[in-house]
Amino acid sequence: MKFDDEPVPGYSLPILPGHVSPGRLERVLRAGKFAITSEIDPPDSADPAEVLKRAAIFDGYVDAINATDGSGANCHMSSVSVCSLLTRVGYATILQISCRDRNRIAMQGEILGGAAMGACNLLCLTGDGVQAGDHPEAKPVFDLDSISLLQVARNMRDEQRFESGRRIETPPRIFLGAAENPFVPPLDWRPLRLAKKVAAGAQFIQTQYCFDIERLRDFMLKVNDLGLLEGPDRVFILPGIGPLASARSARWIRANVPGVHIPDAVIARLEGAKDQKEEGKRLCMDLLHEIREIPGVSGAHIMAYRQEHSVAEIIEATGVLEGRVPWYPGRDDPKALNPESPEALSL
Repeated sequence: MKFDDEPVPGYSLPILPGHVSPGRLERVLRAGKFAITSEIDPPDSADPAEVLKRAAIFDGYVDAINATDGSGANCHMSSVSVCSLLTRVGYATILQISCRDRNRIAMQGEILGGAAMGACNLLCLTGDGVQAGDHPEAKPVFDLDSISLLQVARNMRDEQRFESGRRIETPPRIFLGAAENPFVPPLDWRPLRLAKKVAAGAQFIQTQYCFDIERLRDFMLKVNDLGLLEGPDRVFILPGIGPLASARSARWIRANVPGVHIPDAVIARLEGAKDQKEEGKRLCMDLLHEIREIPGVSGAHIMAYRQEHSVAEIIEATGVLEGRVPWYPGRDDPKALNPESPEALSL
């Protein structure tokens, strides 16, 4: 998708009426297109080339890339640093901030810094407990939670003020997001919890892995009944999906990763396949097809841990982009894509 008012490819776009950010993700969602986001695990490295290499896997297939923030309470390159490296070459990024590791002073500074570097999307997370990660002796902060962080970020953007009340000269122009999990009990409480996040400022939602379509349908019906899917302040919901490597790995995830619901039928399907890894990708494709048809769903967030190369295959096979090609470095320059391609040779 290329916008008529696009200045230089990859640069921030003019902010349209009714929009809050100059970012591409908000443009795509408000245009009614089915958006695709994915994520990279920041490297255990200070090499910027490693970040760019990981992002390039998604070229032409995703509308924005999440840079995870110490996911699972494990230490990696920071989310704001990954976003800085990616935005400088034009990628649309989603900055994640976990309340586990910072107080409100640090988080507000990171919001300003991320916006200054071109990160137009912010995902506010409470964060996993430190006992889950590789530094269980670390001191958790949790000065705020995801809902209070949303409120702080919204006030920074809309009221031009820090939490202290001090004025911000140039506010961060950011599209605010949060996470939700519709798939684990108490199920009736999940839509109400989402409503609280929307009231706090959330404009898009990425969910935990979805392997149970019926639970997602029920969740979306209840969210619609709450009036969250219509009007200028509607929320855009992107269910999380991803390929499972095997029945064994599915069992391990179900037993060890808090909040992930994998039905017995899914594990049985993998066990009955000759090639379980391929079946895991086919399952992901089937889920994406079904999610695409649920009223109120605005896109999908594909989490393909250690299977990032499969994202392109999944998108191609399902055709959910309907022929559009999300921006990536070199998209509009055939010579940059492949110096030996027919298009490049004809120029």
